[in-house]
Amino acid sequence: MKIYAKLIKARNMLRKLELKKSGHNKFAGYQYFELGDFLPYVESIFEHVGLCDIISFTEEIATMTIYDVEDGSSVVFTSPMGSAQLKGCHMVQNIGAVETYQRRYLYVCALAISEHDALDSTTGNSDPVAPVKPTVLPKVKEIQESNKPIEGDRGEFQIKVSPVPEGDATEWLNMVKTASHLLLDVCASDADVMTIFKKNKVLFDTVKATDPSFFKEMMGKFTQTKSNFAKE
Repeated sequence: MKIYAKLIKARNMLRKLELKKSGHNKFAGYQYFELGDFLPYVESIFEHVGLCDIISFTEEIATMTIYDVEDGSSVVFTSPMGSAQLKGCHMVQNIGAVETYQRRYLYVCALAISEHDALDSTTGNSDPVAPVKPTVLPKVKEIQESNKPIEGDRGEFQIKVSPVPEGDATEWLNMVKTASHLLLDVCASDADVMTIFKKNKVLFDTVKATDPSFFKEMMGKFTQTKSNFAKE
């Protein structure tokens, strides 16, 4: 069917692009593609070859249906639904996190995007990659000793997470990143982007003190989102 020829063409077009991975698994020591690393290119390629993707979710399965816009034929990709229990996030944020990850996995599968095999870094290796631990500065130590949640100003766009743990703060950093990125996804203007940053500045300052490189990477989403509104 013609839709398969179009899908192969789309895969080849995407493969020729020099995509950069912005995701970093510090525990296993590898980088991976986040949704924003390839989605804008996929949308452009699909428009060019004449494909349209529709993603839907149920409690048990995530489904991507890719349609040929010319003859209406389709091909379906599915993935079992998982769950998330992010500390300091309410139920809707957890659902949003799961759906974002499922969307990424569906695109990786449908477009045959080459990813690092996570199992290679954690199993079957006599010399496993050692976890990378962020440097914890005195300011963060004070917050740890207080054992209180860190939260932004009350009201819309407030982020509240558990205290920074002692030792490896990777999970905590990723919780902050996920929560902030979920809020950015529902922004209606560049003013909303700035509000999120200002309301949660104490939280982001803690991220910066804990791991400056992680903070810089996380702020990339803020810059990109604000830039997108400026182009509209």
